[in-house]
Amino acid sequence: MNHFQKVRISFVALLLFGIVCIRVPAASPGEEMAWAAGNFLSALTPEQRAQATFALTDEERFDWHFIPKPRKGLPFKEMTSAQQKLAHALLNSGLSQRGYAKATTIMSLDQILADIEQGKGPKRDSDLYYFTVFGDPGSNAAWGWRVEGHHLSLNFVVRGAQVLASTPAFFGSNPAEVKSGPRQGLRVLGVEEDLGRQFIKALTADQQKAAIITNTAPNEIFTSNSRKAQLLNPPGVAAADLTPPQREQLVNLVREYAFRHRAEVAEADLAKIQQAGWDKLHFAWAGGLEPGQGHYYRIQGPTFLLEFDNTQNNANHIHTVWRDFENDFGEDVLRKHYEEAHQK
Repeated sequence: MNHFQKVRISFVALLLFGIVCIRVPAASPGEEMAWAAGNFLSALTPEQRAQATFALTDEERFDWHFIPKPRKGLPFKEMTSAQQKLAHALLNSGLSQRGYAKATTIMSLDQILADIEQGKGPKRDSDLYYFTVFGDPGSNAAWGWRVEGHHLSLNFVVRGAQVLASTPAFFGSNPAEVKSGPRQGLRVLGVEEDLGRQFIKALTADQQKAAIITNTAPNEIFTSNSRKAQLLNPPGVAAADLTPPQREQLVNLVREYAFRHRAEVAEADLAKIQQAGWDKLHFAWAGGLEPGQGHYYRIQGPTFLLEFDNTQNNANHIHTVWRDFENDFGEDVLRKHYEEAHQK
């Protein structure tokens, strides 16, 4: 066999391999999450599984928060190394590469806080992030999962191939910027902060009058850990009153939040916003406009609300959240499903 024949056979083999790869259907988001959750649960002891699982109808599903406190579920601290890897696979199944990096870096900040506070604050432990599964990921019925700890709360509801809900979704960071030590300069949520400030500064004086609702920023996001989010007033400047370049900036800011989730979930959220109308969005700002000054902003439309707050610890402590007005915890989709099932 000459060199040309070898090359030709190799090319055909690669082409066939490529065709095979193309034809293999990718798993849907719901299937990937079910697979990851099933692998995680199967690696647990009976006692751990009882600790990590609840019925989908259990009220525990709605008891979410982002402060350092004991939680229901199974924390990293009580897992073996192999179990922790499977827990990370579950976490990764709901997030983009960017979102997963943010989430795991947020977890690591608790060690920095422990070093700063020297035992004077709340208990800080990067292994106190809890994994909880609601319902049975191996069934055809709806089920859910949550990963939660200090400054992180991710909530998903799944049925079959579909992700029915991915909110509330909370990411926080303390410190917002690491001021000293080997990780000096780290800003986990720096893009969210910078894009918000760039947008408010890109507005005209008249637009800023509509957008800036107060010169004093609140010390917390308005929705906190409420079970249901509500439209907030005053709404701020309307997207319909923006120039095309300004509107592009606003859309990019929304996309930065949406794509912390995996692409399919983010695109579904953006499609809902598109259907409701990008011109229906409003942007509101509170506080100072310069770095180091306490500030807050929110973007809301008919379907969603996102909030950003950086006021605590001398404006070096960020809270961000994405809420769905109708479908947090999958309540709207599940309600419609149960109503249709009952009618049938």
